[in-house]
Amino acid sequence: MSREARRERVRRIFGAHAADLRAQLLRCSLTQLSNALAPLLVASPASQPPGSPNLSPNLSATPLAVLALALLVAFGLFGRQAWRLYRIVREGKPTSRFDELPYRVRAEAVVVVGQSKLLQRLGPGLMHAVIFWGFIVLFPTIVIAMIGAADPHATLPWLGAQGWYALLVDVFAVGVLAGVIAAYAIRLVQRPKRFAGSHLGEANLILAWIGGIVISLLMWHSSQIALGLNDYPREWAPVSNLMSGALHGDWVAVLERVAVWTHVLLILGFLVYLPYSKHLHILVAAINVFFTRTRKRGRLEPIDFEQPEADVRFGAATAGDLTWKQLLDTMSCTECGRCQDACPAYNTGKELSPKLLIMALRDQVRAQSTTALVPNAVTDNVVWDCVTCGACVQECPVGIEHIDHIVDLRRNLVMVESRFPEEAGAMLRDVDRASNPWGKPQADRTAWTDGLDVRVLQPGEAPPEVLFWVGCAPAFDERAKQGARSTAKLLKQAGVDFAILGPREACTGDPARRMGDEYTYQRLARQNVETLNQSKVTKIVTTCPHCFNTIGNEYADFGGRYEVVHHTEFLAELVRDGKLQPEAGGRKITYHDSCYLARHNDVLSAPRELAAASGQAVEMPRHGRRTFCCGAGGARMWMEERRGRPINEERVREAAETGADTLAVACPFCTVMLDDGVRNTGTKMQVIDLASLLHEAVERKNATRQS
Repeated sequence: MSREARRERVRRIFGAHAADLRAQLLRCSLTQLSNALAPLLVASPASQPPGSPNLSPNLSATPLAVLALALLVAFGLFGRQAWRLYRIVREGKPTSRFDELPYRVRAEAVVVVGQSKLLQRLGPGLMHAVIFWGFIVLFPTIVIAMIGAADPHATLPWLGAQGWYALLVDVFAVGVLAGVIAAYAIRLVQRPKRFAGSHLGEANLILAWIGGIVISLLMWHSSQIALGLNDYPREWAPVSNLMSGALHGDWVAVLERVAVWTHVLLILGFLVYLPYSKHLHILVAAINVFFTRTRKRGRLEPIDFEQPEADVRFGAATAGDLTWKQLLDTMSCTECGRCQDACPAYNTGKELSPKLLIMALRDQVRAQSTTALVPNAVTDNVVWDCVTCGACVQECPVGIEHIDHIVDLRRNLVMVESRFPEEAGAMLRDVDRASNPWGKPQADRTAWTDGLDVRVLQPGEAPPEVLFWVGCAPAFDERAKQGARSTAKLLKQAGVDFAILGPREACTGDPARRMGDEYTYQRLARQNVETLNQSKVTKIVTTCPHCFNTIGNEYADFGGRYEVVHHTEFLAELVRDGKLQPEAGGRKITYHDSCYLARHNDVLSAPRELAAASGQAVEMPRHGRRTFCCGAGGARMWMEERRGRPINEERVREAAETGADTLAVACPFCTVMLDDGVRNTGTKMQVIDLASLLHEAVERKNATRQS
């Protein structure tokens, strides 16, 4: 008989019984598998006495051993990496971040729990907030699931049997899933530019992981309800109850075990993965927010030159020179790109991206690299593109302080390597030689007062009620002088007792400090503090937000504690008190918020009061704390803008789109920069200080009275 004939005979003999034979073999295999896995997958019905509440665990040895092993492995791997990262942060240079505890606790409540910064962009912010709040609500389910993995008849005492909590779990589980879908839509469909350079593949994996955790939780709850293992009224879990309607048959018991173990293992795997991944921020962001700078956001940390030279930290040359807070910053970055989206340098085509800067530093930190940060991590252009406007810090939802990183990189380049843009070097020499960035003689500081009869405070004289700190730009730049002259005229008209220091006033040191020359800054700061203290000055008014920030927030480090008021605040108070009475004219005014006034120091309402008192006020899209820089900050006033588009021209175009004929400013640097922008773009708009606008309005009122 041939081979083909034998095969045909076998098929005829067994053909009728083949299906039954396969079914019997399958049933046998499933029975053996079920018997082998029974201790792990399905608890004995006798494990819970009839009629007793399902609250106390009656743990089976096998699943408990598996759970214990999984916990041991997960926490071992997590703890090993967490300890390594902790040691890296602990070895960072010291910085004081334990003051003002009530403020820090409030920041945790508002920024972390309340998600306030993220909700500034309602769509993406709400998506993230729902996921975050969902994980807070769902956190106890981790313990409940682990108890349930060991014994399906057991749950967490009290909470596991509460209907209201079952409802919360269902609602927020669906919310988290909706948030995950929305996040995918933003990343894969909208593709906003702020994600450029971010690790989107890893972010998508994290989202899928979160989705898997929530889906497995819902599958477990629905299979529990189908088996009658729920300890809460099923009506309180509408989503799980609805899903349970589709679950019938013996396989549901296996599904319940598979779902709960999948849920537990996904959570433990997530815990292990995070400290090794780029998404460590999920664990450390809340800690970083707690240690972020408090109310004095415009303040920089001083260098202690009094300690032994070997211990002096001249900025940051390598990752080992970063403070522990800066190291924590690098681990907290979410790669969300909000800083990049707001950065005026990045938005005008410069090389700087605050996000990519922090990511590059993070790579150096995690590798514990000892190579130079510049140029190995970031280029010189990145360091010098920054205008220290604080937009990145304002937008960051996890409290990263980008300016501190950049200034420390500059400090090392300037004070150690003597490496900086050529024109900036000329400014530093002028500040060091003449005590002002213009290099003009100190005797010329009173030239702007010609014809005004302004008192110059002499040594030993009684101090005035208010010292008018003029600043360098109003003293030496012709365009900025008008704001100072108008301020002096208004103070005199309101009967304010004020004086100026004249030649005894020196540059506050702000340009040198933001440039990275901390030594020159401290020399000037100590000199000015000595002059002010000897003159027994207590209250200072200044037109310059940079002087306002430096004297008010930074001079305290050198014994200079004064009440410092910006001229817009002081003048607005005089208007409210009736000492100045303006009459609005026909100007259409748009006000440009200075970064160091609005963002760094929260002076927002007073300038707008003056603008409204002078004419019809209209807002630019980017205003208030979310203003757009003029391009002068960070000592950029004295550096050529060779890359990308000029920042000042970008701002002027935005102002022109409002239809305003007047661009109001409250900063002499902004006056100069925006006036240049108006000239370079051919825009028909007048740049004028708010003090000059107010003086014009007061004179209008006086003329009306006389007529």
